Amino acid sequence: MIASRLRLRYYDDMTYFFVLGTNTALSAAELTAVLPLRAARLLAADFLVAENDQDFQAAEIIKRLGGIIKVGRIVAEVPASDRSRLAAIIQDLAGTKQANSGSGKFNFGFSDYGQTAVDKKNLGLSLKQYFSGRGVSSRFVTSREKTLSSVVVTQNKLLTRGIEIVLTADNGQLLIGETLAVQPFKDLSLRDYGRPARDDLSGMLPPKLAQIMINLAQVPENAVIIDPFCGSGTILSEAALLGYQHLFGSDMSPKAINDTHKNIAWLKELYKLDSFQLKLFTKKAENLSKFIKSESIDAVITEPYLGPQRGRLEFAAVIKNLEALYSSALQEFHKILKPGGRVVMVWPIYYGERPLHPNIQGFKMLDMVPEELRRSPFIKKSDRTTIIYGRPGQKVYREIVVLEKD
Repeated sequence: MIASRLRLRYYDDMTYFFVLGTNTALSAAELTAVLPLRAARLLAADFLVAENDQDFQAAEIIKRLGGIIKVGRIVAEVPASDRSRLAAIIQDLAGTKQANSGSGKFNFGFSDYGQTAVDKKNLGLSLKQYFSGRGVSSRFVTSREKTLSSVVVTQNKLLTRGIEIVLTADNGQLLIGETLAVQPFKDLSLRDYGRPARDDLSGMLPPKLAQIMINLAQVPENAVIIDPFCGSGTILSEAALLGYQHLFGSDMSPKAINDTHKNIAWLKELYKLDSFQLKLFTKKAENLSKFIKSESIDAVITEPYLGPQRGRLEFAAVIKNLEALYSSALQEFHKILKPGGRVVMVWPIYYGERPLHPNIQGFKMLDMVPEELRRSPFIKKSDRTTIIYGRPGQKVYREIVVLEKD
């Protein structure tokens, strides 16, 4: 259903858009693991549209999604050639938002995802004239890029005292949307760089990747989760913030356990958390079943030791040693996991070298990308359907592996 010139009407369906992070497959897998979406389709590498039967609080849900940059609602659509109607719909949309925002300057901006060929400058000037004619002071927020970043959207108060209008193309139609929430970049940065104990030898997992891994486990908040290579406690910290109440962590390094204690205490004070239980052990992952009860864990979520990061490496020997370590750890994971329990784990891929092949006997490897998206040209996965995470030029990539106990 589309908007008319006289009155703006929202889609009858709850149709939302999600701006994805740099790894399309990983962001899409996380999103569909958390939300019960229908008719999901990728209109660009970073833009997914889907329907959801139940309304949700975008500002809350985006805090749970490490791989999602923006969440918004698709409002209307018009033929791509009908630019006059596009301008009328945008005026209706922005005018309605301004009328509900009270007095004061109203800011607005545009983001263009995909190939729309829309002249945003002319649209913006037209909208500014529209507000001027109504006696409303407004400011057109622009960027050198096709899209406004979360920082620009937040700093210019486009969610509170303005609007970000999102445009995308779909089979000859222009879809028009409004951004409802953006990724809490300040919080993520604080939890990454502001925590008291941060050591590249005891773990440098970004909080947003930890969130993604937790979400891929798809376990309820009363589940029991363990990170047996907990490092400085990033996964445990993010799990606590997501509402998980029963957490275990272990590491063979006393310094790592001490760092985790410091970071968890800092997090509890910062976010006033007191509703979770955490037990920490200075133990090796290969000995888990000696101090964790058999079939008592719902999910193992971990980034283990990824091998030496500096110096001249003998990759064949490193890979062989890691395969032995991971195989032993996976045997222990199998013992402590409940039937159907999941392992969400990082395996390293060294640039130009063969991938690791630990023994996963007793587990099946899962493809976390929903079936309706697997044929999309924007989805990139490994030959074994895992997702590779990293930036071009990295020496060590992360392979995100999701296993389920048979």
